[in-house]
Amino acid sequence: MLQQRTLKTLTRAVGVGLHSGQRVELTLRPAQPDTGIVFRRVDLPQPVDIPIAAVAVTDTRLASTIGTGNAKVHTVEHLMSACAGLGIDNLYVDITAEEVPILDGSSASFVFLLQSAGIELQNAPRRFIRVTRPVEVRQGEGAAAKWARLTPYHGYKLSFEIDFDHPAVDSTGQRVEFDLGAGNYSRDIARARTFGFTRDVEMMRSNGLALGGGLDNAIVMDDYKVLNADGLRYDDEFVKHKILDAMGDLYLLGKPLLAAYSAFRSGHAMNNLLLRELLAQRDAWEEVTFEDERLAPSGFLQPVRAW
Repeated sequence: MLQQRTLKTLTRAVGVGLHSGQRVELTLRPAQPDTGIVFRRVDLPQPVDIPIAAVAVTDTRLASTIGTGNAKVHTVEHLMSACAGLGIDNLYVDITAEEVPILDGSSASFVFLLQSAGIELQNAPRRFIRVTRPVEVRQGEGAAAKWARLTPYHGYKLSFEIDFDHPAVDSTGQRVEFDLGAGNYSRDIARARTFGFTRDVEMMRSNGLALGGGLDNAIVMDDYKVLNADGLRYDDEFVKHKILDAMGDLYLLGKPLLAAYSAFRSGHAMNNLLLRELLAQRDAWEEVTFEDERLAPSGFLQPVRAW
């Protein structure tokens, strides 16, 4: 049986929120089979649990926000991406503010945290959502067009193409494909950092955003070049970060996908629209488990080594 996974022990991190600039403590704790991933706002007078789900996403401007009632958690996508890359099914995420810490702007720190806690196999089958026919969402026309789609695939792969019309971005790889069965998430994707432009920062800060952002947790560009002294971690770091984000956004479904995802100029909003469209088309997916793990696609069989 292909088993569900949680952590062996709890692990903690402290950082600042990318947008809020607030200090925040994060505690990742093991959870029972079939719990799923549950964010818990422990700073509120009465702690509030926010289980992940496609319909729990309440805002997708600049990051993915989940919420229930008045309780929210912003910028969940990098932690969710690490959980997707390592195959974590069940987890409590205790958090002392309304935004996940940005740490270094990638998911590598979350991968390290999860790996350092150890990954525990549980006595329950992993439940997958297998896409059985294509589902697509699309917006805009001509040069403004953007789209995202899921198609049937025995495994999980993602391809993404960007188009930013910026010299520093255009000089790097514009398209990347990552297959969980053939690649190594921690090595190939996890270290790609979020990125932004100095021309946007002033406007964002005046709106109370990007208050915790800087050169130590993002790639920052002026109108011509990357300003970080150490440059890029990958030749195609920008588009790889879009894959990282997409893996996190799609994991908010609550179960791992068996599908091929492809996208052009997509983002958090379109990724969530795609999940909602998939769920609305009940004949486009089925829930599956693998009693014989030899029948499962490669990439899901072994808990992934960190580095």
